[in-house]
Amino acid sequence: MGEPAIAAEGLRKSYGGTAALDGLDLEVPAGTVHGLLGPNGSGKTTTVRVLTTLARPDGGRARVAGHDVVREAARVRSRIGLVGQHAAVDEVLGGRQNLVMFGRLYHLGAREARRRADELLERFRLGDAADRPAGTYSGGMRRRLDLAASMILAPPVLFLDEPTTGLDPRSRAEVWDAVRALAGGGTTVLLTTQYLDEADRLATAISVIGRGRVIAEGTPERLKSELGGDRVDVVVRDAADLPRAAEIVARVAGTEADTDPDALRAGARVADRAGALTAAVRELDAAGVAVADIGLRRPTLDEVFLHLTDEAREEPAQKTQKTQEVRA
Repeated sequence: MGEPAIAAEGLRKSYGGTAALDGLDLEVPAGTVHGLLGPNGSGKTTTVRVLTTLARPDGGRARVAGHDVVREAARVRSRIGLVGQHAAVDEVLGGRQNLVMFGRLYHLGAREARRRADELLERFRLGDAADRPAGTYSGGMRRRLDLAASMILAPPVLFLDEPTTGLDPRSRAEVWDAVRALAGGGTTVLLTTQYLDEADRLATAISVIGRGRVIAEGTPERLKSELGGDRVDVVVRDAADLPRAAEIVARVAGTEADTDPDALRAGARVADRAGALTAAVRELDAAGVAVADIGLRRPTLDEVFLHLTDEAREEPAQKTQKTQEVRA
């Protein structure tokens, strides 16, 4: 394996005495899409700012596209693209005019800038709207134009900082298609997002950030499996049967069941998929519980995210309590 496209070790960054990054480690192999997840204030955007040389770290080190982000900042900038949370295109200019302008800003000659603009308009399916003002584009089209602008110099590493915030489902799907195409062409993509389904669909691997450091990482499937495997979920027909159904599910699973009275659902995580489901069906039938639906399902990435970030929030409180106990 070659050098990672992105490698960070022990990154630290504080603002006004508040630690935004607290020893963050990150490694992204070349040619992959890597998701960076975390709640607001967890350090996602600060991580992107440090890795793209927009902010200088207080400690630690990082390399992007083979160059140190502090000592070789100019070289890093020549090898990356960045799409932020808000569209950077001029809404008065047409799509082609925007891309030619960006090409000229990147010191391309006039002819090369026009050639590259036409190539990117075709690649991002914007050719039919090339001469329309960008202000008339849909949200998804504007973000695709943003992506195209970031690819003027065909950088090997692209940073996407919550690129689909505020977009409707159709526009988000358009951006996802564009990102998949970039990754398929060999571009390394670091994607920060608060949309769990976005990371699940696009990312090869995911790092979850909490309080300025990585608290978990792996493929989406691995993170889901580490939460505790599959669940047996039972939906009853009669609300009066819900407590009894929860007792049976808990007994079969060997752990406490959770219930959702509004959905008439009881469920619990299980170790033995087939055995637990078979036993639940048999016991529910023997107890005369009328079941509307029963099945096995994997944990969602939303559940993983909530579990991990809740743990990260609880940790400082636990440390404070232990310190107070020691002092007492």
